[in-house]
Amino acid sequence: MPRVSREQTDENRRLIEAASARLFKERGLNGVSVTDIMASAGLTHGGFYGHFESKDELAAVACERAFGESVVRWRSLVKEDAGEQAFVDALAKHYLSAKQRDEPGGGCPAVGLAADVAREDATKPVRGAYLQGLKSMLGRLASFAGPRPSKRARQRAIARLSMLVGAATLARAVRGDPLSDEILTAVRDYLHDSFQ
Repeated sequence: MPRVSREQTDENRRLIEAASARLFKERGLNGVSVTDIMASAGLTHGGFYGHFESKDELAAVACERAFGESVVRWRSLVKEDAGEQAFVDALAKHYLSAKQRDEPGGGCPAVGLAADVAREDATKPVRGAYLQGLKSMLGRLASFAGPRPSKRARQRAIARLSMLVGAATLARAVRGDPLSDEILTAVRDYLHDSFQ
């Protein structure tokens, strides 16, 4: 059997990570098998263990990847020198949209993975990856207060992130009912009005 090049090995790993990040957000950590992930990546099941020791290891890597993708999306929402209100408004418009609600595989891991991560044993590596990802989101929201945000600025960041994640989670849970759109609109408006 011909040996796979280093470039192809790296590409296969990237495909596995991307597929798992999307599938875990869509179906949950326990709603996806290794076979599902490998098929979605266009690879055979047997190649999985050449890249990862376990599904638990992959879950942590996929979680890190998903949060990294969210950071990139957050940065693309407004110009680097935008103010706090412009950033929060753009974030709420993006985060609390029908598209984000209806396409969990492309959405935020803080929403898509929260319930599953909460059910995982504290020793599972995905717990640490999720915590670090959440802290990076909070750091960005608090960054407008300067390099050493006050306790009040940190509390505002926690409250805003909690509203975004909670609203997106609830709207997704009742998708199809008018309440879903009401939730998205109410929280977008509330976050905007909090600057007034």
